[in-house]
Amino acid sequence: MAGKKKEASLQASVTNQEQWEEMLTTKGLTVVDVYQQWCGPCRAMVSLLRKIKNELGDDLLHFATAEADSIDALERYRGKCQPTFHFYGGGELVAVLRGANAPMLQRLIVDELAKEKLVLEQGGERAAVKDDNLLDDENKEESPQRSENEESIIVPASKSYTVALIKPDAVAHGKANEIIMKIQDAGFEILAHEERTMTEVEARDFYQHKAAEACFEDLVQFMSSGPSHTLVLSQVESSASVVPSWRQFIGPADVEEARREMPKSLRAQYGTETLFNAVHGSEDSDQASRELAFFFPNFRTASVTEQDGEEERVERTLALIRPDIARENREEILAQIHKSGFTIALQREVMLKVEQVRDFYFQHVDEDYFPALLQSMTSGPVLALALARTGAVHHWKNILGPSDINKAKEESPDCLRAQFAVENEPINQLHGSEGHEEAEREIDFFFPKQRTLAVIKPNALEEHREEILDEIGGRGFSVTHLKETVLSREMAEEFYKEHKDKPFFSKLVEFMCRGPCLMLVLTKENAVEDWRAMMGPTDPDKAQETSPESLRARFAADILHNSVHGSSNEQHAEEKIRFIFGDISTDAELTSDGETDKTISAKEKDNSADENTGMSRSSTEEMSTIYHQHEDKPHN
Repeated sequence: MAGKKKEASLQASVTNQEQWEEMLTTKGLTVVDVYQQWCGPCRAMVSLLRKIKNELGDDLLHFATAEADSIDALERYRGKCQPTFHFYGGGELVAVLRGANAPMLQRLIVDELAKEKLVLEQGGERAAVKDDNLLDDENKEESPQRSENEESIIVPASKSYTVALIKPDAVAHGKANEIIMKIQDAGFEILAHEERTMTEVEARDFYQHKAAEACFEDLVQFMSSGPSHTLVLSQVESSASVVPSWRQFIGPADVEEARREMPKSLRAQYGTETLFNAVHGSEDSDQASRELAFFFPNFRTASVTEQDGEEERVERTLALIRPDIARENREEILAQIHKSGFTIALQREVMLKVEQVRDFYFQHVDEDYFPALLQSMTSGPVLALALARTGAVHHWKNILGPSDINKAKEESPDCLRAQFAVENEPINQLHGSEGHEEAEREIDFFFPKQRTLAVIKPNALEEHREEILDEIGGRGFSVTHLKETVLSREMAEEFYKEHKDKPFFSKLVEFMCRGPCLMLVLTKENAVEDWRAMMGPTDPDKAQETSPESLRARFAADILHNSVHGSSNEQHAEEKIRFIFGDISTDAELTSDGETDKTISAKEKDNSADENTGMSRSSTEEMSTIYHQHEDKPHN
């Protein structure tokens, strides 16, 4: 009981408009956890808030919880389950933090409390902000740059471009829109713009060129700690390279140096220290190209090349590092790949069998050198890479050099095949696709399309159907089959029978029978793991801490009502897909009436119903329950 009293006194409870207006009159800084009644406040942060309160011991620091459902001023936050913290001083909103991000929350409290005390002691105006996330919602229809589902971002080839990031510290302080306006006022053109939170893995990949630096781990943690704004910039009235102009505009990475040397630069104005320096810019055109492929794989230029009249665009090619050098030289080769502006979209190490090599190199089996090639390709693990960048096929071929080793050494001694030639070995040690069609065929060979089973559960289907379906399409998944159905209690109990003796069984069955579920077959390369990553951890509290942009972090209420399900591995996915939809082809998906089932758009998905699938209600019910026999078990 003592613990509950302590927690209640730590955060004032605001549950109506009158209490809200009274809270805004509180002297000092008030940190408000905005929540919805059905999901409750962010309990995970309470211990941190208590720790901060005890350490600072400041009477001007206050904490509160506010129920959006019953407060008119918070109407826009209804229907959003992501934790949101508001910072108020003198009745004005001075900062916003989305997500249960403990390090950023602590830093913002310290920073904003110091600012508020300064205003109270010396006077002056507070730097009021607006919640950028709500502004994004308002402008979604007006701003085509915000759409994650655009087929491509097309710009004239005469324009140079660079990648810019507004980092999590500036976003958390509510400065993103202000910075964007300054960017435009300075003559920069925004060709593409999206808000996203990088995962830790993405942050490591993006900053891999800084891996040797002492601050690398802190940088990775910071850049994955909250939302960033990613922009592709050009210059409105110039054909010169935009990279040096942008780097001049943002100023030195060291904030103190920026304030001394370039006080009007963005880092001088918005950065607080070297790590938290507000903005990022590509260092050169090669890095800009790599970063562009990383964030915007659908970016393409509209020019016609002199050679063949084709569009220059971000594309993929296959690279193979053969066994003789794969182990000893792979890191050096990978470093050169990154330095050349490529993003490694897919990577896999595989032991090939004789027949697989014959299938892959079917055009070469009658050549004199094929026995040596066969021996080389089956002698150990092959490292297969799908590389992405503008003009990937042509650029990778140039870097590789001639396929003939002697010719490579004589004519292009700096090419990769010459550098990594093996003595007394007639076969070159690196492979590249010859053309665009061959590249896609070869990528499919090493990274075949994979299928997984996905379920949108009743609570999420009712409230977030459109958002989830749009995100599925935006992440590159093809929805080849889907079915909406309501489970009967009998079928739910039958197929959850493995959990029958567990305490959550009855609630699970009751929940899954509450309303319709949507079952989908999702297809793409690495579909199982990509869908699981998109869902986030089974426990939404953990998801909010480790994957705040995941579906479960944003749309789940608790571990039982965790919004979505996905198969745990490829074998499990195929078993359940066969069980639910029967024997469906992976190449040309067939519907029950025998017609080819083309990839289904998000809008078409909404209009599908049970009667269109030719599948019995009971079979569909079986499907959903099978999912959840695995759903509520923890997965790595």
